[in-house]
Amino acid sequence: MYEERFTPEHHQYRKSVREFCDREIVPHIEAFEHNELTPRSVFEKAGAAGFLGARFSEACGGSACDFWYSVIWAEELARTHCAGTAMGLLVQSDMATPVIGALGTEVHFEEFLRPALTGQKIAALGITEPGAGSDVAAIKTTARRDGDDYIIDGSKTYITNGTQADFITLAVKTKPDAQPNWSGISLILFPTDTPGFTVGRKLKKLGNHSSDTAELHFDGCRVPRRFLLGEENHGFIYIMRNFQGERLVGALTAAAGARRVWERTLEYGQQRFAFGKPISKYQVWRHQLVDMVTELDAGQLLAYRAADLYDRYLKDPKNAADPTREISQAKLYCAEMAQRVVDRCLQFHGGMGYMEEYFIARVYRDTRLISIGGGTSEIMKEIIAKWMGI
Repeated sequence: MYEERFTPEHHQYRKSVREFCDREIVPHIEAFEHNELTPRSVFEKAGAAGFLGARFSEACGGSACDFWYSVIWAEELARTHCAGTAMGLLVQSDMATPVIGALGTEVHFEEFLRPALTGQKIAALGITEPGAGSDVAAIKTTARRDGDDYIIDGSKTYITNGTQADFITLAVKTKPDAQPNWSGISLILFPTDTPGFTVGRKLKKLGNHSSDTAELHFDGCRVPRRFLLGEENHGFIYIMRNFQGERLVGALTAAAGARRVWERTLEYGQQRFAFGKPISKYQVWRHQLVDMVTELDAGQLLAYRAADLYDRYLKDPKNAADPTREISQAKLYCAEMAQRVVDRCLQFHGGMGYMEEYFIARVYRDTRLISIGGGTSEIMKEIIAKWMGI
């Protein structure tokens, strides 16, 4: 249904991204997982190839491509089965930086965005706090004015790229007593070489081991007011808009990653014999493979519908429909569907699926994050319910 969206240029881009992934990620997965870090060199090579800035305007250092290039980038990263590395790179290209492209000044472009799109600087998105996850309005990190500066105090947690980020797109309270509380939030671009900033624990996670995730602390950190992104106290609105791209990328990676697991499971079932015939020939497994691919097709169509609407919205926000409901539906369905599919695929592999040395054990752990990160499934349901008027 959406295949017509992919031009010959899109297909060539997919080929280039897949070659990059096969060369720079897949052979090194074990090392990345062991070190709990994707090396800076991977960001640099992705930036040099133009993958980090494909959909950004030429004015800020991008290639001015449509959102379908981000679709391809997300899908090909997901196919590596190295979710931590995929997440780190997608934070760089589609989570911490799009809001800079939308709201930034030339100073912001020069100091933060252009170096991020070339991979010379690593970016992080700093929103979640120990007491504020899905409830963004409850953040307590503050930024108070002092002359031409802001002084920042507080902490963040679960921050991807946190141990090696050169800057953070940081959510802060600039008006702590604002009512409603969401109306006092701002976004500030925060260089991590600022005195008073420290990286706390590098967090141990159930999965996504190849990404670094950290606690961050801000103690009297002074940054210039020119690093304010957009208008003061409008940050909550910016964050909610930015979440749409993040959640859509989550849906796309869930669907593409699960489909690749299904493909590899089908190959395994055709080669693994039990009682004299391939296990894929047994009705119980044939039917489950059919059920899974049906769910995968449904998820991909939901994600592509949302991507189509989002692409139209980015091009003409005044006249295009708001895609929030469709993105939330895609994120909800694809996240839950991917967990079901990967679980059944692991069962299909039997004892081999439970072995750490085999890819599906890693994917099983990694997939669990998708219904939590970027907005939980429960939050997606609340958003959809509001759009339905219930």
